[in-house]
Amino acid sequence: MKSLNSSGEINKEAHLANGILVVDDDPLICELIQDVLETAEIRSRTTTDSQKASILIQQEKFDAVFLDVRMPEPDGITLARQIRASALNRTTPIAMITGESDRHLLTKLFDAGATFVLFKPIDRHRLLRLLRVSEGVIQREARQFQRVKVACKVSLQMGQEQSLGRTLDMSLNGAMVCVDKIFPIGSVIQVALELAHRKAPLSGTARVVRVVGADCMGLHFENAPPEHARKMQEFLLPLILAIETDLRTPAHSVV
Repeated sequence: MKSLNSSGEINKEAHLANGILVVDDDPLICELIQDVLETAEIRSRTTTDSQKASILIQQEKFDAVFLDVRMPEPDGITLARQIRASALNRTTPIAMITGESDRHLLTKLFDAGATFVLFKPIDRHRLLRLLRVSEGVIQREARQFQRVKVACKVSLQMGQEQSLGRTLDMSLNGAMVCVDKIFPIGSVIQVALELAHRKAPLSGTARVVRVVGADCMGLHFENAPPEHARKMQEFLLPLILAIETDLRTPAHSVV
């Protein structure tokens, strides 16, 4: 993501991993928000179909979601609740879009899981101001899912079936693995990760959220114990921060 200074200018910063999802039944609003996000070099995906959005939030991880409140069912409040109940986007920042300032409605929005409220009419200045305010929150969320290319031995178990292989990349919340046996999407499996040679593996539970080809699966770690999470952070955060440092370092041309 490109960070924005107080005047709305863009500073070089780490790019969001998966971008922002914008859901509004008004295509002009979607286009306006997408255009402003593009000027800040933030990737976005838009849809005017809230039913399609309901499927997307269950299947893909987003770094933030913009939701219009008043839409055909499911409306923005329903979608916000679905996001907070989802496996992938439970902690994703949500910006609710509304033209109403009724106190009861605002309370309802935050109760449903809103992180921010963006009031209509939407203009470039107002949206950039929201991005400045929400930048830290969005980046912390993106960092949780920042994938690092790293190969670690992995053992997977579901019932009596076992699968062995290596990670292709990992994040604090999941991993892409290449293994000798894949399990169906939605399967809950036991995972043992060998982060360092001859060290005791980290054991925990994961859900299969993606299958690629005949031997690769995307895993989302679930209910990780505090000690597991701490060791994963100690292992991955230095690698994630190194990537962010590289992205912030300007390239020097040689003449």
